[in-house]
Amino acid sequence: MVNPRNDNLTPVAASNATSKAAGKLSPGLYLIATPLGTARDITLRALDILEAADVIVAEDTRSMRRLMEIHGIALGDRPLLAYHDHNGARMRPKLLAFLEQGKSVAYGSEAGTAMIADPGFDLARATTAAGYAVISAPGPSAVIMALTVAGLPTDRFFFAGFLPNSKSQRKTALRGLAAIPGTLVFYESPKRIASMLRDAAEILGGTRAAAVCRELTKKFEEVLRGDLDELTGICAARSLKGEIVVVIDRPSIRLVNDSDLELALKEALKTKSLRDAVDSVSIETGQARRRVYQLALKMDVKE
Repeated sequence: MVNPRNDNLTPVAASNATSKAAGKLSPGLYLIATPLGTARDITLRALDILEAADVIVAEDTRSMRRLMEIHGIALGDRPLLAYHDHNGARMRPKLLAFLEQGKSVAYGSEAGTAMIADPGFDLARATTAAGYAVISAPGPSAVIMALTVAGLPTDRFFFAGFLPNSKSQRKTALRGLAAIPGTLVFYESPKRIASMLRDAAEILGGTRAAAVCRELTKKFEEVLRGDLDELTGICAARSLKGEIVVVIDRPSIRLVNDSDLELALKEALKTKSLRDAVDSVSIETGQARRRVYQLALKMDVKE
């Protein structure tokens, strides 16, 4: 997700010696987790694979070439091929042909763990469908790092990737996530962060705790913590830069009887449509939207 290039980094001479011990790789597709920002976050195993693979594939070949240079890994006469959303359909047959020839193919996303909001998904799926091995070399992940620094519960979480660009579609998506009993994790762009938080506050509830994590592992790494209303104000007043991960706490669940829900619905329906009233009461009480909606129908509330 985050560009691994960092001009402040210098090559690490010891990495090359370590990776030379890897030997020849078995045929298959090797998914490599690449650094979010700090090149030294790459694992020794990933360096071994980059040293030994017959073919190197990257979402961004410039980033991959720079990463290999930093760690003293020579490309030599091996192919370094681009694979991304725009050329995936054209490149997959070519990469599968390498596997058919018994070659090892190493794929690295632009940054972070391959397959997480990443075009490598279609490549890995095509590889397994064709009967070839897929091997993962785990490492950096913006999702996991954001969860570790956000200060919110991590026992259960749901990664929702990027929300839709359209405001109405974004709100619809948030409504579908509102009652999930786990911490929510999103990727977001600096240009949309304020509007995304504003919609999240409206749909999920402005008092729900959250964190905005940006530039993870980089020089200007920052974590903003507060409730959604507070973070909306902060991000609307600032011009944020860099890649952003938003972490939002789970809804507070409490026991609510039907009579309490009916009273809340009657109050909400004074100023809201049925749909908005159901959403509002569901969020306010922490009850499943389905339960609130069915109760509204029993009250003979018209659409």
